[in-house]
Amino acid sequence: MALKPFSKSLLAFYRLLRRRLGNPLGQYHHLQSSSGISTCPKIIQTCLRVPQDDEHLRNKTLVLDVEGGLLRSTSTFPYFMLIAIEAGSFLRGFILLCLYPLLCCLTQEVETKIMVMVCFVGLREEKVVRVARATLPKYFLEDVGREGLEVVRGVKRVAGVCRLIPRVMAEAFLKEYTGFEVVVGREVKMIRGRYVGLLGNESEARLGQAKFDQNEMIGFGSSSSYFDYDHHQLFSRCKEVHLVTREDKRKWSPLTRDQYPRPLIFHDGRLAFRPTPQATLAMFMWLPLSLPLTVLRTLIFVKLPYSISVAIGAVIGVTTRVINSPVHSGQVGCDEPHAQPSPQGHLYVCNHRTLLDPVYISAMLNKQVSTVTYSVSRVSELLSPIGTVRLTRNRDEDRRRMEQSLRQGDLVVCPEGTTCREPYLLRFSPLFVELVDEVYPVALVNWSGMFHGTSTGNFKYLDHFYYFMNPRPAYDVQFMDKMPTRMVIQGKRCESKEVANLVQGEIGRTLGFRSTTLTRKDKYLRLAGNEGFADTK
Repeated sequence: MALKPFSKSLLAFYRLLRRRLGNPLGQYHHLQSSSGISTCPKIIQTCLRVPQDDEHLRNKTLVLDVEGGLLRSTSTFPYFMLIAIEAGSFLRGFILLCLYPLLCCLTQEVETKIMVMVCFVGLREEKVVRVARATLPKYFLEDVGREGLEVVRGVKRVAGVCRLIPRVMAEAFLKEYTGFEVVVGREVKMIRGRYVGLLGNESEARLGQAKFDQNEMIGFGSSSSYFDYDHHQLFSRCKEVHLVTREDKRKWSPLTRDQYPRPLIFHDGRLAFRPTPQATLAMFMWLPLSLPLTVLRTLIFVKLPYSISVAIGAVIGVTTRVINSPVHSGQVGCDEPHAQPSPQGHLYVCNHRTLLDPVYISAMLNKQVSTVTYSVSRVSELLSPIGTVRLTRNRDEDRRRMEQSLRQGDLVVCPEGTTCREPYLLRFSPLFVELVDEVYPVALVNWSGMFHGTSTGNFKYLDHFYYFMNPRPAYDVQFMDKMPTRMVIQGKRCESKEVANLVQGEIGRTLGFRSTTLTRKDKYLRLAGNEGFADTK
């Protein structure tokens, strides 16, 4: 009788250990469905392969464990850090980083609850949703395994199950980039539109609302996570579950850009690196030095002549490279030795990477130029070392202002209308073609290792400060051969839109960028939910 309590404890411990370690391979794992009916999906220890000619298998519904069957990394810390910094603040991110040693000692369940509390408490829903839609997809795509994505592409209907990442963080990416029909995950509780930082139950009802045929469902995940699946029983709906081992998953390959299920053209956020614990620690160690450094770099470029500021900038880490410099080739001013002075200045046409594009062109020309701006903060205009011409989006008025500026000197225009971080070119507005008989294309590319110098948020006046906060910001400025704007192809005069497309194509070929027909409006509607009108006060 005295051994009875001990035997019960021993039996409970054995059941717990068995649940943690998993059942022997090839046997059946009994689960309890949400309806209370015991089911036993067949467990297959192999990566799921869906042959193209197997219509029966292709027509099944795949229930995918997102963390175990799609993402290569086993750590969710970087995604929570992005929410903490991009939707919250650097202080919130610093608190999460300080808690990381403690998190390493806890179970995944407790670790997730603490990270949710730190990252979500007090935040408004729209802020988190915006980061999940505009920032996280880039990092998810970099973490997707090619082998896991092949499984997703092999079936027509996919239901994603997030075990650790809350649904609000992953749903936008899974639906928009990988075509998931429904996403199931744990919910973060809210009160009056603000998160309270507590995890609720998973939204299992979403799977039932999709009206999947339970007889046509197969599961896919990793063996290291399946048997630790305590907080939901969704795989119990499946007839069979395919599991990939930890060793096989370590061999998964990352996606190249051309393998993305949907091109990544627009993304937002300040961080230009994956915020792993080590990289985040390096960033916070760099921040105290970067703040005075960005002020120093700004003052040097604003106050000193270009011949001096570029040299000093190279000493303090600002790398600039010029290709086909018109200064060194003697092409500044006029292009022919005996040509008459032009009644108007040169029109330089460039792609748009940051607000500093015209400043770098002016510095490489070693002369003052003007540039056009639209919806730029007054702070940026006041700090600009070159003249700015504010556009109104009224075509006739904008044309008059640009013509007046050309009569006074050289002008730099960015026909894309907004910046693009990725190797793509947005559609060129054709107005510049109608101003002059020839234009001077300039191809620009920049690198930011820690912070992006562009944004779509309410603090665009900080863009150039963030750019100069990078340890070694770099710019390449390549001057191209001039192009005529009055072209005749096959006996037909080209319209301004066609010439603008030709200029876009030449810059794209020089940089290796792909041309698109997307516009400023498309970018801001995608990332910020507005048409890109910044607060200019």
